[in-house]
Amino acid sequence: MSTSTVPPASASPSLLAGSVEQPTFSEAVGNYVSKVRGGDMGSLPAILALAVLTLVFVVLKPNTFPSTLNIANLFQQGAVVVTIAMGLVFVLLLGEIDLSAGFASGVCGAVLATGLTVYHWSWYVALLAALGTGIVIGLLIGTLVARVGIPSFVTTLAAFLAFQGVVLLIIGAGGNISITDPVIIALQNKNVPPLLGWALAIVAVLAYAGSSIVTWRQRRQRGLLAAPLGLVVLKVVALGAVVIAMVAILNQERSLNPLRTSIIGVPIVVPLIVVLALVLGFVLTRTAFGRHIYAVGGNAEATRRAGINVKAVKMACFMICSFMAAIAGVLAASRATSVDPNAGGSNVLLYAVGAAVIGGTSLFGGKGRIIDALIGGAVIAVIDNGMALLGYSSGVKYVVTGTVLAAAAAVDAISRRRARATGRG
Repeated sequence: MSTSTVPPASASPSLLAGSVEQPTFSEAVGNYVSKVRGGDMGSLPAILALAVLTLVFVVLKPNTFPSTLNIANLFQQGAVVVTIAMGLVFVLLLGEIDLSAGFASGVCGAVLATGLTVYHWSWYVALLAALGTGIVIGLLIGTLVARVGIPSFVTTLAAFLAFQGVVLLIIGAGGNISITDPVIIALQNKNVPPLLGWALAIVAVLAYAGSSIVTWRQRRQRGLLAAPLGLVVLKVVALGAVVIAMVAILNQERSLNPLRTSIIGVPIVVPLIVVLALVLGFVLTRTAFGRHIYAVGGNAEATRRAGINVKAVKMACFMICSFMAAIAGVLAASRATSVDPNAGGSNVLLYAVGAAVIGGTSLFGGKGRIIDALIGGAVIAVIDNGMALLGYSSGVKYVVTGTVLAAAAAVDAISRRRARATGRG
């Protein structure tokens, strides 16, 4: 039996801090470079792709792509895909897939629209009904996959077809339900007042800075490896600069005719997405449940033998995925101010899966973060938006997006192979 090296509980913080040699700034950078060379590239390829694509479209369409109106449109355009992608991250971390997420969002959007228009429910009752529908869908799929043992591909493919029919049954072939509730419409079509936008930005940056410093101090006090303080400060400054710049841009007047209609402020959907990302990120990185998800994705059998309820973890992840799809359905209905029989169809699911994978979430399970969905969703939105501005057809956009997705999957496979070869995987 090996001797434990864990310091006693009575050890002082200063002794704990000295138990591990902390890396310097240059050493931390060198370690990151070595990690990338070893195959663990994370979101780096997606970030580089986003930077290159943005630069290309800015050069090709300098008057329209970087305009304040188009930047706001990018956020609103990508909200549905990003929301579904954040939910899919939980399922992909398990090494599973959910092909029904797109039409699940359509079903929930149809429930919302029907409740508002046909039954004249209050907006919050209709919203709760839509979100509750998403949870029930996730519970059903999770039960079939985790309890019954049907492969997730087969289960969600069947649900994909079934939910397509459910949307038709709710709305009717060729039908369309218009939404007039101002609260629901505001989610994707209204903006936060400029002063409130600045306040939210400052609070967000200060909260991130405080959380980063607290985490850094706790790791030092417990004798764990921690990033150099200079690197922590650099990340906070970089994030703060991006957030402040975005708020400054979106707080400018972007109406084509400001004398008739003024459009100013951060779109309401932006802080909503940020809050969702923070909550889901906290669940994955700061809770035991989040650690169990990564463990199941890494080795489900070993996790089960360790006493973790693998079936419950899987069911919970599918429920989270469908719940996020429900939120996406509400956002889609808000943006279109209506729901039709094609709700959740077309390229919604493909773009959502692509967003998660392009951002760096592995299709093999055990590797991924919520920020992957945000970065991948940004790549998808930039491609779709930029090529539309250039006048390319949908066929060309699909080819380019598919190529980027294939490249991301190839990077994932190559990274895993290199990681195993270098002993990191």
